[in-house]
Amino acid sequence: MRYYKMRRGEYIEERVPDMRAKVQEYFGEITGIEERDGVEMYVVEDTMVFDRVEAGIDERANSKDRLAVHFEEKDIPTLQEEGLLDEAGEAREAKNDFLEEVTGRDAKSRRESMKREVEPDDDVDV
Repeated sequence: MRYYKMRRGEYIEERVPDMRAKVQEYFGEITGIEERDGVEMYVVEDTMVFDRVEAGIDERANSKDRLAVHFEEKDIPTLQEEGLLDEAGEAREAKNDFLEEVTGRDAKSRRESMKREVEPDDDVDV
């Protein structure tokens, strides 16, 4: 599962007051709600390109909430067999548009933020 921070000074509930509706808008009908790592996740199963999409809000006590997502994409041979390769590009765009609309950050900004999270601190001895 991946977690995405919001843009500085912004909050998920201000950008997306109804996460359930936003997930349905981008990925289709919600097929269930499950808890994953303490986060209530909206689940969409078996879309044309994704086997499973999970999205929710990681509510944190001492800091800003984060978007929690998990995408299970169908593999290329399956997409070829089902004739869905063209839809795969559209699904990737929808995924990126969803992440940008919710977080307010484009793909480059999200990538740079994730890199900073995994970089070691200079002042810590390894």
